[in-house]
Amino acid sequence: MTDSSADRSRTPARKLGDLAVSGQGLGCLSLSSFYGETDRAEAIATVHEAIDRGVTLLDTADVQGLGYGERLVGAAVVGRRDRILIATKVGLERSASGDFLGVRGDRAYIRSRCEASLNRLGVEHLDIYTKHWVAPGEHIEEAMEAMAELVREGKVRHVCLSEVSAETLRRAHAVHPVTAVQSEWSLWTRDIEENVLGVCRELGVGVIASCPLGRGFLAGQVTPTTTFREGDFRRTLPRFSEEHLPRNLVALEPLRALAERHELTLAQLSLAWLHHRGEDVVAIPGTGRRDHLVENLAAIETNLSAGQLLEIEAALPPAAISGTRYDAFLMGLVGN
Repeated sequence: MTDSSADRSRTPARKLGDLAVSGQGLGCLSLSSFYGETDRAEAIATVHEAIDRGVTLLDTADVQGLGYGERLVGAAVVGRRDRILIATKVGLERSASGDFLGVRGDRAYIRSRCEASLNRLGVEHLDIYTKHWVAPGEHIEEAMEAMAELVREGKVRHVCLSEVSAETLRRAHAVHPVTAVQSEWSLWTRDIEENVLGVCRELGVGVIASCPLGRGFLAGQVTPTTTFREGDFRRTLPRFSEEHLPRNLVALEPLRALAERHELTLAQLSLAWLHHRGEDVVAIPGTGRRDHLVENLAAIETNLSAGQLLEIEAALPPAAISGTRYDAFLMGLVGN
């Protein structure tokens, strides 16, 4: 494990707006308790390995582990802060027991949560601050004005929006420049391609692709006998339910066979497809294990032809996926 230029060349820079980042980031959701029990020492070691291999973007949120995720990232970047960009989110409320309560975007809330995130992370500024979803009827202008204040005060460097509609993105960008839109984007979640991606490129806004491995599904981590532990967020998601999971596992088989033919893991093929979607796209696969991190980073070196990309998409078309990605309540909070 080194910090050599050779390691850094494995994550060539991409652009989110005018911000240069590594070709692959690290989603930190898996470091907290969203998918069940975690190993703190291994999680921190995974962050260190990512940084040593040239990853420059760590993405977390104030709701991950009810603040635990930010504290862990803060502990992991001590002595490495100048080598990393930290992104966190605001707006999605959870109760002390972890229940989702809704979305907020008022000025007072954003400012107070920013201070709380800075304190938990132990940093003086956030490189990217993301508005976590937009509630129906929410005035995104108020949230963006609050974000702009934080930028002027030096507490935030760049503003990002999460899971927004094309219309909301335009309204927000008119108030303050949006550096990136973060959205779930993978072979089994392609909503962003319908309208939002085109507006991002029209406005010069980058894309942070979250859950690029479908919460482990596209990494082959879910089988017919998988039992999700208590506290695992996937227990609440329709696509992992007894009704839909068997159908999705059947739909995955052609992609698995294609990966084997290319001598890649399922995760590497899925990530390589996303890496080829544009130089303004940065995937942030999440993991709390070093072996999975190394496997994921290898996807950056995979070159695919136009014909191979079409072959991959044909192996797992959107119509083959069974179930929505969230329950009805959360689905009502995305794409507004």
